[in-house]
Amino acid sequence: MTKIASFNVNSINARLPRLLEWLNQSKPDIVCLQELKCLEEKFPFEELLDAGYNSVVSGQKTYNGVAILSKYQIQDVVKVLPMINDEEQDLQARYIEAVIAMPNQAFRVASIYAPNGGGELGKDEKLENSQKFIYKLKFFQRLQSHLANILKYDEMQFFGGDFNVAIDNLDIVDPKAFAMQILFHPLERQAMRSILNLGLSDSYRLFNPTLQAFSWWDYRGNCYPKNYGARIDYILLSAQASDKLIEANIENIGVRDQEKASDHCPVTVKIG
Repeated sequence: MTKIASFNVNSINARLPRLLEWLNQSKPDIVCLQELKCLEEKFPFEELLDAGYNSVVSGQKTYNGVAILSKYQIQDVVKVLPMINDEEQDLQARYIEAVIAMPNQAFRVASIYAPNGGGELGKDEKLENSQKFIYKLKFFQRLQSHLANILKYDEMQFFGGDFNVAIDNLDIVDPKAFAMQILFHPLERQAMRSILNLGLSDSYRLFNPTLQAFSWWDYRGNCYPKNYGARIDYILLSAQASDKLIEANIENIGVRDQEKASDHCPVTVKIG
């Protein structure tokens, strides 16, 4: 059995003690990390190696940043999400992909940190017309195009990340209140559905089709004790991977309720 996790740590160096504690307790074999908020040279490679994990990183100072941790060898690393046509290169560290060489098989894994897309709007400006939201939708277009290409490979694939979208009503605390807001705007929800329509599965929903559950709670407003949150962290599976899925969970207990915790909690799958 193999356990794979995705976790937005919201600054890996600020959250390193909590991350190491969770790794020791949860014991995932492969981990997708997001929002590292550090350059690669500031990443805690040695501490994670001492904990039993190899690491590959796409870092950025202060913002963004993604990584893949693995107890096994990491190969064929891709650190750039391809652009569409002749667009300028995107310098934001939001995507990393690799092949994990297991003893008897190989997995393709990607860690994804989608743009939030929100921010202060100008007078009479609509969210869908803002530059940050347009960038978010373009990111999803690029992601969809790239995943469509690699899904042609006959292999188990896992795409873990903070997608910054609650897809369905069950994925957000108050669908009516958030109807045209960031995280739940119809255009970003449709973008996520288009990605799923490539033939990917939302691992958590395969096992929990009717359960309202969240993976993120804002620090502001005492949201976690009130369970005022959203499910915006996912592990998406190729058909080959979903056929082997035996468990999918959100690991908030003992993680999000700790002192100096991330505002997200890990999401996990087990493959048999």
